[in-house]
Amino acid sequence: MDKKDILLNKMKIVQFKDKQTICVVGPVKLPIKQGTFEATFQWYTWLTINGVNSKEEILELIVHDNLASKQQSSVLVYGDFANGEDAIIRMHSICHTGDIFGSQRCDCGYQLHESMKMVKEHGCGAIFYLANHEGRGIGLFSKSLAYLLQEEGYDTVEANEALGFEDDTRSYEEAIQVLETLREKPVTLITNNPKKLTALKEHGLLADKHIPLWGGLTETNRHYLNTKIEKSGHIIDTKITV
Repeated sequence: MDKKDILLNKMKIVQFKDKQTICVVGPVKLPIKQGTFEATFQWYTWLTINGVNSKEEILELIVHDNLASKQQSSVLVYGDFANGEDAIIRMHSICHTGDIFGSQRCDCGYQLHESMKMVKEHGCGAIFYLANHEGRGIGLFSKSLAYLLQEEGYDTVEANEALGFEDDTRSYEEAIQVLETLREKPVTLITNNPKKLTALKEHGLLADKHIPLWGGLTETNRHYLNTKIEKSGHIIDTKITV
């Protein structure tokens, strides 16, 4: 098999909406080690583009489209995700500061790494890593401006709104389309966020239950976590306290 056939064999075209196309690529075997945690996931990425409908066109496009200056989303799959009866998933919004640098201003890094452990322990599941969700959809640069306002007493919702954004502009449509490509059976979502639950339920993809994920609490993120509960409706019975 020549190099082009190798690539075409691992690409799948999905019609999205209007004239948009999603190209899903994978799986790629991805061994991961974080401290004492080790697992081998199957890694998929996807690209949403306009007016392109063939795999060959996409291979020609990527050379000229400067994808390194943009963000692409991906998903880590564990176990027999397509056929397993009971699969758990997390729709994880990218957090440059928390996921990469280990920032203690939020709980994002904790949630990412803990959900990976949960998926492995469960035996079947997936972690969707959503690259256009930084700062609840405002982008990394805008997020840094919001952080400056937070240092002056604004909470996360107030800071986003002060910059002219809605509190949360994230969409899960692309990720749900990819999920439907990889699995037709129901899934259970790892989340505290009712908006994520609603998005999947509207597509008939989620059972009534969800798996909460609270933890990674520090003095520096306590106010952030309480704001999630008080203003964003995150699911918990009592307020977070240190």
